[in-house]
Amino acid sequence: MEVREPSAKYLARPSFKQTELGLIPDDWEVSSIGSEFSIQLGKMLDAEKNVGVPKPFLGNRAVQWGCIDTSDIGTIRMTPYDLQRYRLRCGDLLVCEGGEVGRAAIWDAQLEECYYQKALHRLRPKRGYNTKLMLNFLQRFSVNGLLTNFVTQTSIAHLPKDKFETVPIPCPPTSTEQDAIADALSDADALIESLEQLIVKKHQIKQGAMQKLLTGKKRLPGFKGKWELKRLGDLLTIAHGKSQHSVADRNGIYPVLASGGQIGTANRFLYDKPSVLIGRKGTIDKPQFVDVPFWSVDTLFYSIIHEPNDAKFLFYRFCLIDWMQHNEASGVPSLNARTIERIEIGIPQQHEQSAIAVALSDMDTGIATLEAKLTKAHQVKQGMMQELLTGRIRLV
Repeated sequence: MEVREPSAKYLARPSFKQTELGLIPDDWEVSSIGSEFSIQLGKMLDAEKNVGVPKPFLGNRAVQWGCIDTSDIGTIRMTPYDLQRYRLRCGDLLVCEGGEVGRAAIWDAQLEECYYQKALHRLRPKRGYNTKLMLNFLQRFSVNGLLTNFVTQTSIAHLPKDKFETVPIPCPPTSTEQDAIADALSDADALIESLEQLIVKKHQIKQGAMQKLLTGKKRLPGFKGKWELKRLGDLLTIAHGKSQHSVADRNGIYPVLASGGQIGTANRFLYDKPSVLIGRKGTIDKPQFVDVPFWSVDTLFYSIIHEPNDAKFLFYRFCLIDWMQHNEASGVPSLNARTIERIEIGIPQQHEQSAIAVALSDMDTGIATLEAKLTKAHQVKQGMMQELLTGRIRLV
């Protein structure tokens, strides 16, 4: 999948004027959402009162930032009046009235016919305001907190229509400039979406490779030996972490690891060889791998790997085990060291273990590279929003 960087051409920085939204270019105006858009709340959900023909509808949860989850769709009975009033059109902007107030996405007619419930505002331009530009302003408002001034806080925060209509928005003077800003930000969104999809695909490929390579269903070139069925206790020894209070100096260089990740540093280590870590309580189903000297706290087991076995191979193999099947508590999930050691797995010779570990590690490296690009793409998008949505940079 090809992933392209967004590009745009820029004009010099303009002169500004002070407004209720802060500084905006002299030729921009401040309008309001109600002046630029027709706003309508959706159909009230009431199974006892609603009558008519069952129709698909979108709820609050289906609307995520910039996308709509069509797998989260229910049905509601609609009268002929409802069918006319609440039917979505391609290009409608849907905005969450409650929950994460202001979260929005554009309906692209993913279904031939669909409606929406009262927890959503539907926006349609009155005089040509670019809907994609409005979506980006809502994203910016969610970051800078502007919408909180218009939220009604009862038991659950929500954004009433009458207040939503009064929210001020910048208004670039021409449709050409509005379209240019929206298109530039859409290019950034497309890059982010492409990277997200590629990362999902790479994770799926890696998961498939793990299922085959770590069980012997598929062998790497050059390996033919028979795998042996062994207890984990024959391959490693499960050791208990120590109390955090045993760490004398917390300003050292060695990571202090808990089930949720690193929680600090220590001036000495508990174990200094590659190891597989697994939660003793709580997060028992998320093994970790560490190849530097570390300190493990008492809620996290570490593994003393028996030679000549490969620690990274065993880590990947741990990731295939359904640890919740071995849970020994009715409350907080818990594991016993001896329970872990009794689990049996098939395992090849050490040289094949290492080859499999290298193949999977290479996949992890590729995924990490893409995730770094995704982080950068999000940063670029935020920077573009900061500059373009305030008019600090004008597009050609």
